[in-house]
Amino acid sequence: MQFQVSEAEIKRAQTPHNLLISGLFILNLLMAPAMLSLKTGMIGLLLPLVSTGALIFYIYLRSKKSTVWFVDAHWRLSFKNSRWMMLGYAITAALIFIAWLLSLTAHEASMKHIMWTALTRIAILPTLAGVMITAISEASAISLASKREVPDKLVDQQAANRAA
Repeated sequence: MQFQVSEAEIKRAQTPHNLLISGLFILNLLMAPAMLSLKTGMIGLLLPLVSTGALIFYIYLRSKKSTVWFVDAHWRLSFKNSRWMMLGYAITAALIFIAWLLSLTAHEASMKHIMWTALTRIAILPTLAGVMITAISEASAISLASKREVPDKLVDQQAANRAA
């Protein structure tokens, strides 16, 4: 649904999408490989996780704030899109836990290391998929904001919240 909003409101509505995309690329696509190449291990991979989690939490808190409806709707949309990222992290965490359990079954230290390395590299794929899906969703949301649009589902949801 399209709304009559000012250029300033459009820029403010694009802010959460730009923030999330920037965070995804800096914190996940640049920092995570850097942590792997520096051989910091799984502890090093917690830094992108915690940083991204803090960013998503900020977007969540801001999405609950009430200012201009159009801008608020885009903060909510940004948080909604970030759920793909959180799902990717959750699946990755589950797969890393399984990798850890499987590596515990190895009798030789070298086999344990090989299993752990191989399985954790595979386990990171859901996070990468979550990053890509979120980035594409957010790029689409930036376009929506510039066209002065909000998804109909979000408009209906807001109307239902106002009626309740």
